[in-house]
Amino acid sequence: MSHSVPRWRPQALHHAADLDPVPPVLDETRAQPWCTFVLWQPAELPRGCDTRTGTLRREAPPGRVDAAGRTPWSDANPSGYRTEIFGGGRRLRLKQFLYDWAFPAADHPCLWGSETRPHEIGEDRVVWLGTDYLGHRAGSARMARTTVELSVLDGEFTDEEIIALYAALRPAVPEALPRILATPFSELSYWARHRADTVAVPTGVFAFQRRGRTHEGHWTPSADLTAFLGKQGIPLTAGPFHADSAATYGDGTTVRELDVVYATPAGGELRLTAQRTGGGRLRFPPQRDKHPASAETRHLGGRPVHLGYLSAEFGACDAWWQHPDGYDLRLLSSAGTGLGRDTFFTLLTAIDTGLRLAGNAEVLG
Repeated sequence: MSHSVPRWRPQALHHAADLDPVPPVLDETRAQPWCTFVLWQPAELPRGCDTRTGTLRREAPPGRVDAAGRTPWSDANPSGYRTEIFGGGRRLRLKQFLYDWAFPAADHPCLWGSETRPHEIGEDRVVWLGTDYLGHRAGSARMARTTVELSVLDGEFTDEEIIALYAALRPAVPEALPRILATPFSELSYWARHRADTVAVPTGVFAFQRRGRTHEGHWTPSADLTAFLGKQGIPLTAGPFHADSAATYGDGTTVRELDVVYATPAGGELRLTAQRTGGGRLRFPPQRDKHPASAETRHLGGRPVHLGYLSAEFGACDAWWQHPDGYDLRLLSSAGTGLGRDTFFTLLTAIDTGLRLAGNAEVLG
């Protein structure tokens, strides 16, 4: 990440008890300072829709309180923004947030389990169309790390209208975008900064979840990242992706897994998980999770690579393989016009080639 751009320091409440009983109505420009993510607003609305209303869920420390809009499955209180767009008897909802407790499931968690269709929306980004967990016609995209979810609440919207709405999204505060992208994931993630309840969620094509009441990740200070990864024998780059953040996961006494977040200046993301062979929660051969996707086995230096993907052209991809120095590895990617199956495998190969694990890893094992 660039050090010439000031890092993003969002506002937050000091206590969970300070949360608004009902999320306040606030336009995107005034809400952006409270968000840990780039907040997007539509430059154009679908035909006949003439009203847009946005509400902000402010960040607060962990704590269960009687406040509308807060997450029901954890004591966490991360920031989020909801927009309702309506008119002409039609209504849809946008939700924006940083999906920061795990890697987003197949890059579109709200569409988990449904058949999805990818469409380009510009800037190398892809929107997925499908059905959400409420049975609504829906869409999902990651835009400069922000998860932007759409759900149709009333009436009918065509694929073309939904795609056009995503393509028309622009940063509400343009100067916030480079600052947020210059800030390491570990300084934005709520679960990296607070000891909040774990949210056990699917993460990709193959089954893997972290469970436990308290989030157990220990994130390396950004100033120590380069030295830390060097000691572990983990490469700092893979093509245009650079190491951004790292966390260790364990049971309080033994580290089981190491996670490394790689990012591009535009917000593309890879997530690498490494463990000693059989020493963590990666189990071989990997088992498919319950989501429509394709899977195949490739080979790298004679070693099998279990590769899953939603779209051969756009990703998102999920790969599991083993390193001869005695390590199990998993790599996940976001979707994008330049992140299809073959490009992803090239990035995986670069990471595998750059690993220098034997005798180096001071944390794992």
